[in-house]
Amino acid sequence: MIDKLKSKIASLKEKAGYFSVLYVEDEAELREGIRSFLSKIFTDLDTAQNGKEGFEKYILKKYDIVLTDIQMPKMNGLEMIKKIREIDETQEIIVISAYTDAEYLTESIQLNVTGYIIKPIEFMQILQMLEQSVYKLSALRENEIYKEKLESMVEERTKTVLDLQRQQLLNYNHAIHSLVKMIEARDTYTGGHSERVALYSKKIAKAMKLSEQECNMIYESGILHDIGKIITPDAILLKPNRLTKDEYSLIKEHATAGYNILSEIPMYRELADIVHAHHEHCDGSGYPRGLKTEDIPLAARIMSVADAFDAMTTSRIYKTKKTIAQAIEELRKYSGTWYDTDVVNSAIDIFKSVNLDTHTQQTPISHMDDERFAYFYKDPLTHTYNHYYLDYILQNYNSKKSSLCLNVIYIKNFTSYNKKYGWSEGDILLNKFSNYLKSEFSNFQIFRIFGDDFALLCDKRFSVDIDKINDISLLKENDLHCEINQYDLDKNDIHDYKDLQP
Repeated sequence: MIDKLKSKIASLKEKAGYFSVLYVEDEAELREGIRSFLSKIFTDLDTAQNGKEGFEKYILKKYDIVLTDIQMPKMNGLEMIKKIREIDETQEIIVISAYTDAEYLTESIQLNVTGYIIKPIEFMQILQMLEQSVYKLSALRENEIYKEKLESMVEERTKTVLDLQRQQLLNYNHAIHSLVKMIEARDTYTGGHSERVALYSKKIAKAMKLSEQECNMIYESGILHDIGKIITPDAILLKPNRLTKDEYSLIKEHATAGYNILSEIPMYRELADIVHAHHEHCDGSGYPRGLKTEDIPLAARIMSVADAFDAMTTSRIYKTKKTIAQAIEELRKYSGTWYDTDVVNSAIDIFKSVNLDTHTQQTPISHMDDERFAYFYKDPLTHTYNHYYLDYILQNYNSKKSSLCLNVIYIKNFTSYNKKYGWSEGDILLNKFSNYLKSEFSNFQIFRIFGDDFALLCDKRFSVDIDKINDISLLKENDLHCEINQYDLDKNDIHDYKDLQP
């Protein structure tokens, strides 16, 4: 990799050493690091600490290439680019920024920048972008020199510029797709969702005899259909249990947000209408505009079925996934009301042959997953699990065909303790008691329920020595004691934590 980088630098220096470059970055250490890297290629190189200083330098000396950060004091990068564009609409500009917000990316594209590099910086990516700018500038300069002498060269150089413009579109496409991947990386459940919806949609479109161009457009729309979720807060997007009415209202805004992002980019305007309507229902009960069949683009009706099928056949923490047969039955049930009948009929044979990914889930499988999981399912006082997670286990237990044993420890006389010493002291005691349980029963999953009681879950029958627990000084010295109930989940009819009420 190092040899390849050196070779690329040497090649670019040979072609571009005489070009002038301005690099604008407010972070001193990064600015110096990139300046040192660029100096290996360009001899005519200047830097600036903010957009104001950068624009002042640009006025004094028009540079061939400008590289700039976005978020800077005095004048940000986008403001500087707008001022430069007033002077020269063709100026070569490359954005290097840590900001992945759709607003920044869309505005940069509208300002016709050559490329948008997302930090942390990869030097090979900078070289590739610079190579495109140098190639374009060289082509334009040579075109000016020879256009009067060699007509054929004009045609060749024009082709080169057009190729570079196509490459620029590919750069935009890559940036947008990277944004989609970053959105999906926020949640293990959504990882791969867009790709699956895109593939299902394209197969349905082919079965419905749509043209190749339409099938490709539907596929691209599927990849981008959830891009609007960039505005959805993590606390809602990653919430592993059911959303409240208000939370659901917020997440529904992603359809309009996706439309707003894509409609501002010329190459995606045709896809924006599809993305906007992919949650509409044929009977008008969908969102965000309550459209009916005749007003919903066919591509959006296709994507609606593909999206619903993937949602039903993928596990969520608050619900088990449906089988393919169950999902198809659900689509049939709402065919003609929510979903287009022709689309459902075309989709059924495709879905019957799908091989589902059995690994997609929300249950934590790594330490980092567990830390994120804890945000929703850990009790903030005792750092044990809360009753929501116990309900999840109990509600999904019957499908796992395993044997679980549950011991519930009820602390008695705790209300009197709170009245005597206050709630703050009560919280301290509960925390100490939970720490004791965690040290004594380290192989158990421990849950805090009913405020001052604890449930211990184990995958084998285990008798808890309640006398030993009652003998600890924390309880004896505070006139407290515990009682216990044991439940074998394969014998007791326990559906949620409320069934454990003493």
